[in-house]
Amino acid sequence: MSGERSRGEQSRGERHGSTRRAEAAQDDIVTAFQVDALDLRGRTVRLGTTLDAVLAHHDYPAAVKRVVGEAVTLAVLLGSSLKFEGRFILQTQTDGPVDMVVADFVTPDKIRAYARFDKEALAEAERRNETSPAALIGRGHLAMTIDQGISANRYQGVVALDGSGLEEAAHEYFKQSEQIPTRVRLAVGEEMKAGGAASSWRAGGLLAQFLPQDASRSRMSDLAPGDAPEGTTPHAVDEDDAWVEARSLVATLEDVELIDRDLSSERLLYRLFHERGVRVFDPSPMAAHCSCSRERVSGVLASFSSEERRDMIQDDGHIAVTCEFCGRVYKYSAEEVVGGQSDA
Repeated sequence: MSGERSRGEQSRGERHGSTRRAEAAQDDIVTAFQVDALDLRGRTVRLGTTLDAVLAHHDYPAAVKRVVGEAVTLAVLLGSSLKFEGRFILQTQTDGPVDMVVADFVTPDKIRAYARFDKEALAEAERRNETSPAALIGRGHLAMTIDQGISANRYQGVVALDGSGLEEAAHEYFKQSEQIPTRVRLAVGEEMKAGGAASSWRAGGLLAQFLPQDASRSRMSDLAPGDAPEGTTPHAVDEDDAWVEARSLVATLEDVELIDRDLSSERLLYRLFHERGVRVFDPSPMAAHCSCSRERVSGVLASFSSEERRDMIQDDGHIAVTCEFCGRVYKYSAEEVVGGQSDA
């Protein structure tokens, strides 16, 4: 489907929707939707002040903020599907200038994140004008962990990052691990303000999955075997027409639509799927929140041996622990930690 056609469809959607009550745009929400005619289900994410609050704890360059914004958006898209109390952790380990990103989503509505980057490598990437999130992340792997607490085992899925970014890595994950036809869109943008005021950041995302009742309709081609003899014909399965239409519609989404302050999630979904009919459910709020505490840090310190804790003591006679997510510093005296358990 061409971009020209998609914009025409949106224009028709706006005219058809002119008699409907205009929906005010909201930020910091996840909105579930369903398109029955296409056997499609999914979620959209819109982040404003929540993303600003996550980024405020670190003095990241703009290019790194975009990387963190994408990771936060993807973590919320995936983590908000959990139906139990727990956390969803997204973590990259790569060879790029931004060699690690961690986004931690705690059900039902809390997100935090941080990134590690090499200043010199980042400066070199900027000199070469290679500062897209995909380029800054580079190659390595993406781990996605579901943690239900001490009462259940962790589940972790790992997928390669080949330099094409988090969107493509998510597609590959669902293809390999979940066998669910899936499309993900992520967008992050800096909103400049007049009068020299500090800029703000916005992010948006959409996840769409093909989930027909007849599972055979969602069959996917087998992964290419790495040791197949030369000339072997790859296994291929024709995609269902409904999924072809759905992913084609998702492909027409532009970044600006995902982060437009004046475009509500409901209106965006109506633009995309009005010809097929889309059901939009009540949104769920999101917020930036760090789960660190003195008690939690004390527990971590207690997991080290007495000798290891002694080695942590600084010249002033204290152990200082800084939360990577929020920057909060917890200080303990030598007497609190060397003897065994530290006091909360």
